[in-house]
Amino acid sequence: MAGKLRDRVRAFSTNRWLVFVAAMWMQSMAGTTYIFGAISPVLKARLGYDQRQVAALGVAKNLGGCLGLLAGALSATRPAWVLLLTGAAQNSLGYGSLWLVVTGRAPALPLWLMCVIVFVGTNGQTYFITASLVTSIQNFPKSRGPTVGILKGFMGLTSAILTQVYAVIHTPDHATLIFLIAVGPSLVAIGLMFVIRPVGGHRQVRPSDKNSFMFIYTVCLLLASYLVGIMLVQDFLEPSYDVVVFLTVILFVLIISPIAIPVILSLTSEKVEHPMEEALLSEPLAGEASTSQEKEDQPEVFLSEVEEEKPKDTDSLPPSERRKRIAELQAKLVEAAARGGVRIKRRPHRGDNFTLMQAFVKADFWLIWLSLLLGSGSGLTVIDNLGQMSQASGFKNAHIFVSLMSIWNFLGRVGGGYFSEIIVRERTYPRHIALTFAQIVMAAGHFLFAMAWPGTMYIASLLVGLGYGAHWAIVPAAVSELFGVKHFGAMYNFLILANPTGSLIFSGLIVSNLYEYEAEKQGQQHQISALMSPRSLHNMSFLADGPLKCEGPACFFVSSLILSVFCVIGAGLSLLVVHRTKRVYARLYSSVRT
Repeated sequence: MAGKLRDRVRAFSTNRWLVFVAAMWMQSMAGTTYIFGAISPVLKARLGYDQRQVAALGVAKNLGGCLGLLAGALSATRPAWVLLLTGAAQNSLGYGSLWLVVTGRAPALPLWLMCVIVFVGTNGQTYFITASLVTSIQNFPKSRGPTVGILKGFMGLTSAILTQVYAVIHTPDHATLIFLIAVGPSLVAIGLMFVIRPVGGHRQVRPSDKNSFMFIYTVCLLLASYLVGIMLVQDFLEPSYDVVVFLTVILFVLIISPIAIPVILSLTSEKVEHPMEEALLSEPLAGEASTSQEKEDQPEVFLSEVEEEKPKDTDSLPPSERRKRIAELQAKLVEAAARGGVRIKRRPHRGDNFTLMQAFVKADFWLIWLSLLLGSGSGLTVIDNLGQMSQASGFKNAHIFVSLMSIWNFLGRVGGGYFSEIIVRERTYPRHIALTFAQIVMAAGHFLFAMAWPGTMYIASLLVGLGYGAHWAIVPAAVSELFGVKHFGAMYNFLILANPTGSLIFSGLIVSNLYEYEAEKQGQQHQISALMSPRSLHNMSFLADGPLKCEGPACFFVSSLILSVFCVIGAGLSLLVVHRTKRVYARLYSSVRT
């Protein structure tokens, strides 16, 4: 009895679905960049910043959240727990210092040093994301779209979760939200750092995988619907504190519910359909776990050669014949390796494993990056300025739009991964056709922000959030397909540099300057009105005492139209990628389509 229980516990602890669920929980705390729109009004008020200074902090935040090349390099040589522990330390140091300054517990610092603090804090999330994504793709290499989409989707929930916890704390001090950012993600990372790791048998497609993914998709839809409901209830009905606590408990039950998958699989002990394949493909994992480069490289060569040399019709053969072919092919490769005859591709083709430097010379890689810059950069600009945009439109509470944007972002990521997977597997068509549609949707959202018609804040945030989220499910999966998974960590962390680059151009140079121009123009009009009417002197004193504020649709009219045009250009670049990679996807997925 004790031995059977021990086997069940071991099966649970080594179940790849347990790792995936833990990665989902980690990702739900890794999207700290998306909550900046909720804390930026606090920073602006407490520190006396103008919009340009807030934009500078936003750029530092985006740089920190996207400059993950070190995390990508570490992921190839260090276990996941090292990345998670490093990220936890940086997150607490950066946001903890920010909280101390904002609350007056530490002396005020110059703007450049505040930018450094914000950079350090948000840079911690790159370690969380890299550890979660790389580990999950290793465990689910044949389900890249759903895996990336779900993980990136949960990353978009961070803002909604932390603002809901802030509502439970029930404090008038808005700086408490910064404290939650400093503490929450770090505690989750430390708690999961020995759970998130590669586990054995991860290259097998199990019969239960489809049902497991559908269960998680169902949970995602329930989460999104529930979060929208409680945000609207709390914004319009002002429920009692006890009701808010009850709603928050249900939220966490939904987030924890996917743990049922590894529990059920461990109890039912799903039988492996092809044990010989399991043995062949899981054997190299011992070498992968080693920190020795010599031990790590040799099995990887065998495994990648098996995947590359395997004929396309192998997967369609009867099980016994398929096992025989794989065993024969591996035996030949082992013999060739002993003679020093394993083929090394010096000029990989799209669909093979590229290094980052090899990807740099490919036009497709730069087209993908530039399209990502235009699409995600414009979306991130809205996220960073959502507090000011809602206030300019006459809404006093910016938290509702920040939380709703987080939910739409979440749905965009989950939906982007799901629908793009259908496109590539059932139609053998490039994944970027889904990105083209997402960027057109974003262009429509930016246009509605510019028009500022009644109610368009809700619709525009929906469109921009969905489109922005879809980028981060579609692009990483597409890059892993076109340039391989071996160096995916490094490539992903280079791709996300498009975010701070876009933020620097769009938010730091375009949106903030146009906002300040309109604010100064309105300030001059207030001064003229004050001179003509003594009853309006309080407007003049307000302008003299605090930073300039802009009110009305003119504040973001021109900048939103510019962002809409950039999204249309990005859609055109995505169509060019579709045209250039049609044959590649036909080759990659022709054997999958029935």
